Amino acid sequence: MYYPYFRGKQFELIAIRESASLIADSGFVPIIEPVRESLGGLEKALRSLSDVGAEAVVVVNPRYGDHRENGENIAGLLEQGYRGNDAISAGILLTSETSVSRALSLARSFSAAGTTLIHAGFTESRALSAQLAGDAERFRNIFLEDQANRLYRRHFLGRPRILVGDGFVQMKNADYPPVETFSDLHITYSEQGMDGYGDFLTVGDNYSEGGGPAYAVAIHLTFIDPDQDDAMFIYHFKSDTNDTPTDPAGKFAQALGKLITKLDSGESNLVETSAVLEFRGLHERRHFPGLGYVKKLSIKHHLETLADFHSADNHG
Repeated sequence: MYYPYFRGKQFELIAIRESASLIADSGFVPIIEPVRESLGGLEKALRSLSDVGAEAVVVVNPRYGDHRENGENIAGLLEQGYRGNDAISAGILLTSETSVSRALSLARSFSAAGTTLIHAGFTESRALSAQLAGDAERFRNIFLEDQANRLYRRHFLGRPRILVGDGFVQMKNADYPPVETFSDLHITYSEQGMDGYGDFLTVGDNYSEGGGPAYAVAIHLTFIDPDQDDAMFIYHFKSDTNDTPTDPAGKFAQALGKLITKLDSGESNLVETSAVLEFRGLHERRHFPGLGYVKKLSIKHHLETLADFHSADNHG
């Protein structure tokens, strides 16, 4: 149903580990594109998921990061640790630079049931579908929303199809509006002929190796508004001070104060997730845990919000 797309940075992998039981209980299927040379964090995340019976898709030919030229170590990890485990499976990224022959070669190398084709700019859907022929039934298909139109997707009818959108518009922290639209895919994916949906969480699709110093600190938290047909929106709680890169702790305190004020208003529509409880605790202790930790909490809140939505009586 829900396929969150993670790039395998440390705080994202820790969020997966800490949310493993929630992911399993909710039937979520994380997609993980490893971007760090060391696969230790990925191994821990996959082990946490496997231990609770959760599924995951691991991209074996990443577009970004340290493995973009050679994914053999990722393939080796899957082969050694998860051979015969259908829950932890390979994902093949098909970009605008992927030839049909390369796509076929990857598909034949990772042809176990559950292997996922991730369509991310690839244009030869008709040729690939025809070449896969009878083997195509074993592949799940994930389409990045802005790079695969309906004509493209129709060549994969009859096989599981998931649409992944990017609801997080990236900009400088100081430039974010207080609140904006995030997504309605959790409501509309089935109307678009899809079997599931996904997003890039509260991180976004744009990849960078590392950010520079933060002139402003922002806390990004998603919520579902029942008065807007259950569409999802996102708050951006920002610091007031944004003219120098100094005092990130003070800036975090400013942003966190705005978050707590909104929560206490009783009109935020924010689910009181475990992540929100942690934010409350940080506010009470006046503690700054670091920006990576804040991003981790934002991701966990997003996962918990969607789990809460789908567990409600009138949602599948």
